[in-house]
Amino acid sequence: MTIVPPAPGEPRRPDGPRDPGDAWVVADDGTRYWGRFGAAGLLAFDPDRGILLQHRVSWSHHGDTWALPGGARHEHESACDAALRESAEEAGVPASAVRPRLISVHDAAIWTYSTLVADVIAPFEPVISDPESRELAWVPIDGVDAHPLHPGFAAAWPLLRSLLTVRPAIIVDAANVVGSVPDGWWRDRAGATSRLVERLTLLAIDGVDAALLDLPGDVWFPEIVVIVEGQARDIADAVESPVRVVRARGAGDDEIVAEARALRDAGRAVTVVTSDRELRVRVETLGAKVHGPRWLPA
Repeated sequence: MTIVPPAPGEPRRPDGPRDPGDAWVVADDGTRYWGRFGAAGLLAFDPDRGILLQHRVSWSHHGDTWALPGGARHEHESACDAALRESAEEAGVPASAVRPRLISVHDAAIWTYSTLVADVIAPFEPVISDPESRELAWVPIDGVDAHPLHPGFAAAWPLLRSLLTVRPAIIVDAANVVGSVPDGWWRDRAGATSRLVERLTLLAIDGVDAALLDLPGDVWFPEIVVIVEGQARDIADAVESPVRVVRARGAGDDEIVAEARALRDAGRAVTVVTSDRELRVRVETLGAKVHGPRWLPA
């Protein structure tokens, strides 16, 4: 492969100096990919309006087709950050209006394209904010294939569409997980549980390998629920944490079963983290998967 900078007069955005990532990666067979460090795009999903699509201008790569807002990644930039930055630059998508659900990566060996699928949590109207868009539109799921799609997006769309109904959740039996490590937790149950929540918060932000969840795609951002009981109920509330802490009103196992039942009834793919054998049987009966404490990434 070779790295080819854009031509001096080639249209670009945003205004100002180019980023080092703004270059073509050219394969030995002549195939061109935009983005020296790969590229990323955002599939913003609104259950009422569909997904946000961009009608690309004619001079862009595969112009006059419809695709996702996205573009070249910056050096050392994560796929998630790149997708949010590019969608903000191209379509005015507020980062606070979407919640990441998963990342799916197309790997061409010399180049990658990462699609961030994110749920719209605060309705917004897209804004054409650069010259790469002819039109931005919310397109119902069943209407996507009626548009002339960018070849890359057309190839990825069947898998991405199938994953729009998948919403994983992880329920953590805090007492059992904390008790699996002999680090003196019995002297400060609340403190040990707070450390577990901090660890899970980082996991929620970084995402979980799809293989651990037995799901397609590459990285998922599941809802994480921590059930606490006894003295651990005294942990402080986490500020703006993506982890939901549930303080058991009675037995922690009963609360975990109730939470698993509610999530399964809502159509969620549920994983319970515990080594309690009786609890395992109870939640597996509901259709949840169960893993021991060591399953959690460090």
